[in-house]
Amino acid sequence: MAGAIHVQLRFQGAAGEVTGSQAIVDVFTEGRPHRFLVDCGMFQGGHDADRKNLAGFGVPPESIEFVVLTHAHIDHSGLLPRLCAQGFSGPIYCTAATLDLLEVLLLDSAHIQQSELRRAERRRDAGRWRGPLPEPLYGTEDVQRCIGQCRTVALGKARPLAEGISLTFYDAGHILGSASAVLDIAENPAESQRHGHAPTAVRHRRLAFSGDVGTRGRPIVNDPERISQADILVMESTYGDRLHRSLRETEDELVTIIHSVLRSGGNIVMPAFAVGRTQEVIALLLDMIRQHRLPRLSIFVDSPMATAASRITEAHQHSLDPHSRELFSWAKAHPESVSVRYLTSVDESKGLNQIRGGAVILSASGMCEAGRILHHLFWNLPNPQSAVIITGFQAIGSRGRALVDGAKSLKLFGREIPVKASIHTLGGLSAHGDQDDLLWWCSSIEPAPQHVFITHGEAQASQTFGKSLEQKLKWRNIRVAEPDRAYDC
Repeated sequence: MAGAIHVQLRFQGAAGEVTGSQAIVDVFTEGRPHRFLVDCGMFQGGHDADRKNLAGFGVPPESIEFVVLTHAHIDHSGLLPRLCAQGFSGPIYCTAATLDLLEVLLLDSAHIQQSELRRAERRRDAGRWRGPLPEPLYGTEDVQRCIGQCRTVALGKARPLAEGISLTFYDAGHILGSASAVLDIAENPAESQRHGHAPTAVRHRRLAFSGDVGTRGRPIVNDPERISQADILVMESTYGDRLHRSLRETEDELVTIIHSVLRSGGNIVMPAFAVGRTQEVIALLLDMIRQHRLPRLSIFVDSPMATAASRITEAHQHSLDPHSRELFSWAKAHPESVSVRYLTSVDESKGLNQIRGGAVILSASGMCEAGRILHHLFWNLPNPQSAVIITGFQAIGSRGRALVDGAKSLKLFGREIPVKASIHTLGGLSAHGDQDDLLWWCSSIEPAPQHVFITHGEAQASQTFGKSLEQKLKWRNIRVAEPDRAYDC
């Protein structure tokens, strides 16, 4: 079916790593050529992140016709305001829930960048800063411009994007609003228009991006929705080399940790991504309380962004799985069983530092790179009665990864803080599917794709997952994507 359709892919990020997702797609048919991006994410963690974020987009922003955004996480969306500020003026296509979350996340990102600059300026003025000041990637005006360029697309409904190109989103089950993106490209655009972009009516090629595929059976979101056909597949591989613990095992571990810390008189600090993970952890804790596996807890959500994301989640309850909808209704009807406080002010956040025991603190950022979580680590890491529970993926180079890898101390606010609190990793809460989930998702595609590109994974995970596709699904022509290399399909 290749015909006159030629597709060229270049991966500017999430190739050999899990952040900075950005694919440049050039399409050549009998009509005029088209160029678009799928995702435009920020690099996070590691010493090269700042350099990569400032490096550019691989092509002139003004040459990009449109952007397809799979979901709102910063590693997929975080450079969109910079792209718009540098000349991209086309539409950004996403789901309605993604758009609601996007404004919250991007404004927070801009705020963090400005705060880091002001902090560096104060240190420079005090003679404690050497070298160039950090350069913000964008400001709040750039974010608002970006949001104004967004256009929503409903799940499961084909949307024409350009001459001969249509987009269909499928629920990826990763976070609220997340989607896999399927793009149908017609060989003869004029013929395609006469048939209303129906992919079976004319010769076409189907280009599919998995986005971030979720784990089956997780709280809050629905299970991932599979696709049935793809000629070219770009597949994530975050956990392509391992299996997660079951949710039941994760619940058992969480119950054990919390009871132990409560008995010893310490606090429980949980770094959690503000979008998705915080809401999932709250749901899990509520469920354990409802089952009488945990006592009444004092839960503090110390993240303005997580508070906003929780409100957006409630506004999109029709998108949640039935169990979660029922659970949140129970919590509202039984306020005596649980205390969940959403903190917004700095004074409220500082007040948590005076609590010596009995608090469950959820705070961002999820990889412990910035935000209020740093203060809670500062005060609780030296306490052997407290516990830090890691709830999500930690990129190489991040503070969270250092804790997972057994660091004896952590540098916070210019001081080396000893790690005496116990550190726990809950593998069963990942928003990314494990190898079995990813294979299950791929197994519905028949016949096998002509081209498969493995992305969004560290080298070992991507290579291992590629081999598992060859061995278990008998797929061929599988390549682990390399950064900034052109692939012709």
